Amino acid sequence: MLRQVFYTYFHFMNVSIEPSWKTKLQPEFEKSYFKQLVGFVKEEYRRNTCYPKGKDIFAAFDYCPFYDTKVVIIGQDPYHGPNQANGLCFSVKDGVAHPPSLVNIFKEIKVDIGTPYPQSGDLERWANQGVLLLNATLTVRAHQAGSHQKKGWEQFTDATIRTLSTQLEGLIFLLWGGFAKKKAALIDVSKHHILTSGHPSPLSANRGLWFGNQHFSKTNKLLSEMGKPLITW
Repeated sequence: MLRQVFYTYFHFMNVSIEPSWKTKLQPEFEKSYFKQLVGFVKEEYRRNTCYPKGKDIFAAFDYCPFYDTKVVIIGQDPYHGPNQANGLCFSVKDGVAHPPSLVNIFKEIKVDIGTPYPQSGDLERWANQGVLLLNATLTVRAHQAGSHQKKGWEQFTDATIRTLSTQLEGLIFLLWGGFAKKKAALIDVSKHHILTSGHPSPLSANRGLWFGNQHFSKTNKLLSEMGKPLITW
């Protein structure tokens, strides 16, 4: 029944979602707000250029199945420039210039754990290791940042965070910036770890709120203490 409901909503855009997540998020797909959200997204993609491509809307889930999740990074909404958004927060497609926030992420990794600055800005390699790269809003109109906010995506992704918090243990949530830090209220800190810092954007980083947070080495230290495989950042 769930497969039928989900594809009735999204068949026109070649959209799917990974099976374990489909099962876990079934209650959300059946709620009225989600039906209204889908109607809005359909119309937006029909009338305007929107990102990411339909097949990539749920890429964060597709590359990181529910029970494989070890780390959660929360962004705000997708990049709104041509050929940038690929459905994973902070990530861009191969060959695309790295946006400033991603540049600062890679700079911190280099200093923190010594990994050379990479050519590719596609973070699929992280997602495949259990890093859920979740934007709070999963779609955006071209060249209009925040244009799909407050249409229902936040309710859906908040439910995602609650489901992770409730049904799993030992996750590490990396909350960067004021927006992401607000999501701490959805997380059971008796079961999970939360690391917070400023956002990697230049505005925050230049004020000394990002560099030196050592979140990548700290994450791997926590994973090691829990007996879990480390992330190759």
